[in-house]
Amino acid sequence: MSTSSAPFGLQPAYSPSGVVRPTAFTIASGYTSNIYGNQPVKINSSDGTLVAAAIGDAIIGSFQGVEFTDTDGRRRVSNKWTASTSATDIVAYATLDPTLVYNIQANGPVAQSNLGNQANFTTVTAGNSTVGYSQVMLDTATLTNSGNATMRIIGITPGPDNTWGDNYTIVQVQVSEHQNVANIAAY
Repeated sequence: MSTSSAPFGLQPAYSPSGVVRPTAFTIASGYTSNIYGNQPVKINSSDGTLVAAAIGDAIIGSFQGVEFTDTDGRRRVSNKWTASTSATDIVAYATLDPTLVYNIQANGPVAQSNLGNQANFTTVTAGNSTVGYSQVMLDTATLTNSGNATMRIIGITPGPDNTWGDNYTIVQVQVSEHQNVANIAAY
């Protein structure tokens, strides 16, 4: 039974094509927000860089790491972007496939009757700076079967300690408000 809150962000589970391939983007040097592994991200409309998404934003997927050259000339690889890092040659990786399936822990129980419902995230910027992973969760208070939200519940994450209605159900979702889907305005 999934009875403890142990969020891990928007974690890629599988792709219907069979391959989960992060795509290379860039982050602006000095970008002032942390971006943790598995944190929802979007393309910034003003300059095309990768940025942390806010609750309710259309997203492209989740952050999967970054490599860059620091101010001492050393090449760095990290699963998180630390706010205000000055760097060059920044290559950030994020999921992009709109059909990708993700695992995410909910902040409350999710019933089987919620299949197909949509929901938003809890506080998107929450993360563990020690291990570098997002602590975003599916916000059960935003579950809706009549409106739009960032992700759609498509199943339960398989596992012996996870069933419908658990205190912190772990579900499988797809992005329902994706920046690269035709019915979303261009970024």
